[in-house]
Amino acid sequence: MHCILYFGKVSLPLIYLKVSAMQSTQIDYFPIIMQLLLAVGFVAGTIAISGLLGPKRNSANKDKNFECGIESVGNARIPFSVKYFLVAILFVLFDVEVIFLYPWAVNFKELGMDGMIKMVIFMALLLIGFFYIIKKKALEWE
Repeated sequence: MHCILYFGKVSLPLIYLKVSAMQSTQIDYFPIIMQLLLAVGFVAGTIAISGLLGPKRNSANKDKNFECGIESVGNARIPFSVKYFLVAILFVLFDVEVIFLYPWAVNFKELGMDGMIKMVIFMALLLIGFFYIIKKKALEWE
């Protein structure tokens, strides 16, 4: 089907195409692949060029281990308490679960009573887990 669009004295022919379904081919991904190759090539090239053109001044003083302005003393392989890792993992766990509350709060009215029941079950399971770790004294620091 053809149609003529008039702008004063200028007329532009428009062609309408009927598209029944969105289909993608491999050529549609070509711009994405090109952008990825360009980004990776730029990073690799920058690293390679700076390694080739950059100064190379090695010395005993530069090759020493150095951390935060303090000279290292002793062995770096000091064992940490498991409590440290446990508290960190529990923090991440509960933090991620609280993030799930935001989409529910945004769509509270649309979800209706079904969404409310599901969120009450979710919060109950969250509280059961929280009370369990309190009972096991996982958050107590000694």
